[in-house]
Amino acid sequence: MLTNTPLVAEKLADTDLEVDCLALSFEGLLKAVRDEVHLGSHLLTHPLSGSVKPGETPYKSVLLVIRRGKTDIQSLRLIENALLTCRKFPLREGKMDPAVDRDFQLIDWTLFSSGLQALDGSYQADEID
Repeated sequence: MLTNTPLVAEKLADTDLEVDCLALSFEGLLKAVRDEVHLGSHLLTHPLSGSVKPGETPYKSVLLVIRRGKTDIQSLRLIENALLTCRKFPLREGKMDPAVDRDFQLIDWTLFSSGLQALDGSYQADEID
């Protein structure tokens, strides 16, 4: 999986998922996902899941099957459309209050963990301090 959300990486540290936490913007993360799709990876979660618009949050997590080979056209369409949508919204810039930043991370974790539950039911969103 690719994420720019430290909380997601923290929550999944002791799982069997390969978590790549990148210091990228929301759009930068989508571009990294697109690069993986071009190499043959397949999206398992939607790059714009939930009702949080791009630009409202700096965080995103996307689950992929990492493989090399032929480009999955459906995954490519999804990520390219997500990038087009992302560019329609002004991005949140500047430093956020740490509590607000943590809230945005929690939103991403909650959305992402619900996607994991839909896949296999083994991951749960839980309370954080």
